[in-house]
Amino acid sequence: MDQVQAMRIFTRIVELGSFSRAAERLQLPRATVSNVLKRLEQRLGVRLLVRTTRQVQVTAEGTLYYQRCLHLLDALEEADTLFSHHKLQPTGKVRIDMPHSLAREIVIPALDEFYQRYPEIEIALGANDTHVDLLREGVDCVLRAWETEDDTLVARRIAQLPQLTCASPGYLQAFGTPQSIDELQHHRAVGYFSLVNNRNYPLEFCRDGRLELRELPSRLSVSGADAYTSACRANLGLIQAARYIISPWLQSGELVEVLADTPPPPMPIYIMYPPGRFLAPRVRVLIDWLITLFEGHKKR
Repeated sequence: MDQVQAMRIFTRIVELGSFSRAAERLQLPRATVSNVLKRLEQRLGVRLLVRTTRQVQVTAEGTLYYQRCLHLLDALEEADTLFSHHKLQPTGKVRIDMPHSLAREIVIPALDEFYQRYPEIEIALGANDTHVDLLREGVDCVLRAWETEDDTLVARRIAQLPQLTCASPGYLQAFGTPQSIDELQHHRAVGYFSLVNNRNYPLEFCRDGRLELRELPSRLSVSGADAYTSACRANLGLIQAARYIISPWLQSGELVEVLADTPPPPMPIYIMYPPGRFLAPRVRVLIDWLITLFEGHKKR
């Protein structure tokens, strides 16, 4: 097996933290992966990985070699695709992860247009609201409604989506319709907490150019957008959400906007990917398409 393939196998072991997972992802026998790594270490004369029964740890030499492999492999892929855009469509699989609501309401309904432009690209889309380790799980990029605290990722803000405060007619009948944020002392909210940092989020309002926070009592706290809107429709309290998420229920009358004069700040949408690496054409065209797609939702 040639040196380039050995480098690809080594980087995938590091990123996945497992010989077995690397073999599965590369569609190679596990014995082949182990033998390649053994021969690579013998040729270099250093230990790259420390293998135990439960995990794979990267040595200091392995970390240095991994970084060099990334640059060399990226440069090789860039060289191979330098002129291909003049005559070939981008091809291959792109793995992307995003929240359920963004996938369901914005991205998936528009994918037919993307495939018409790029018929040779296959997308593996993970829809969840939790943290994803891009390198370990082999994900090319993620969409998130919060900026990452991981300084190993590039985070580009691609949109700010309008948000609003709303409640169900049943809730408003029971608690009244607030006419200003100063009238919220007798109201309750559906709580929302992050699985990323366990933070509970208060309600946010923009008034006279200032951001004001209100923490209301909650009978129920949730961690996902679908559960959040479902709880609001079940008369459990006020919520704040992006307009695109709750638009169907606003149109049907199941939810009612309140406090429109003091709306929440817009929801930022970020696309994140590993820094310092050549973006393969299949990944770059998907990112560019997503940026254009979200441009059309900024004023909705």
